[in-house]
Amino acid sequence: MFDQLRSQLAGVVAIPVTPFDSDGNVDSDSYTKIISRMVEAGMEVITPNGNTSEFYSLTVQERQSCLELSVAAVGSAGTVLAGVGHSVPEAIEAATAAQQAGASAIMIHQPVHPYLSVEGWFDYHVAIANAVPQLGVVLYVRNPRIDGKTIARLADAAPNLIGVKYAVADPVRFATVLRDCDRDEIVWIAGLAELSAPGYWAVGATGFTSGFANVAPALSLQLLQSLRASDKGSAMKIWELIQPFEELRALNDSEKNVSVVKESLAQIGLCRRDVRPPISVLDTRDRQLVKDMIVGWQSAL
Repeated sequence: MFDQLRSQLAGVVAIPVTPFDSDGNVDSDSYTKIISRMVEAGMEVITPNGNTSEFYSLTVQERQSCLELSVAAVGSAGTVLAGVGHSVPEAIEAATAAQQAGASAIMIHQPVHPYLSVEGWFDYHVAIANAVPQLGVVLYVRNPRIDGKTIARLADAAPNLIGVKYAVADPVRFATVLRDCDRDEIVWIAGLAELSAPGYWAVGATGFTSGFANVAPALSLQLLQSLRASDKGSAMKIWELIQPFEELRALNDSEKNVSVVKESLAQIGLCRRDVRPPISVLDTRDRQLVKDMIVGWQSAL
């Protein structure tokens, strides 16, 4: 039932930004252009309402609008993997809306509750997944306490679990979780973008997430092709081009994650650089760094 989805997840999972207009509202035209550009480049999975989309700064209505715009822009050329989260009722409502809008799968955000327990994490995901059995489900795991056996148990309770976006910055922990889960039906996605993709690929990932794909989707896809071909030399050349971008995003607990992507898009004329608090735009020094990076990417394409 989910074979095509699994195949698509074993690739580049693009996380679009949410552009804002001069009044601070979602800029629908820019949003559509960014997604259409990624799809035209060959991206098969688009994830509206991810963290790089400023999920926690969007209203319910804005998240619904981004979902619908994504489905329209992707069409039959790929898959929409809709981000959902917050409380269980809110996540179920968003998942149901995603199914009605034409999404094929949902990505359940890592719960941000300060008193999370592993059993509570399990119950949270079972409730959401079982509410939409026709949709594929991808977990977003950012907590190192979530182990492989718990994920395997979740797969038993929710047969529509098809993927794990693993975003713990520890490849040894990732390898351990994958080993202990031991489920062939689950696609493992390196959830820390291109920077971690080669290392996580070496221990079992077959896909990776990307915010960089907003800016230079062809380079993200070239990295994927090199990894699939086990062409280490080519993969590392592309990785080195993307490395400064991802390292700037990752500074200070990833405070610039979104700002770097939007600044890049602003400089190539695709959207404004505006972000919402608690995020801030880049300063003059970082804007120049982004400008220099863009020159390098353009020369490589």
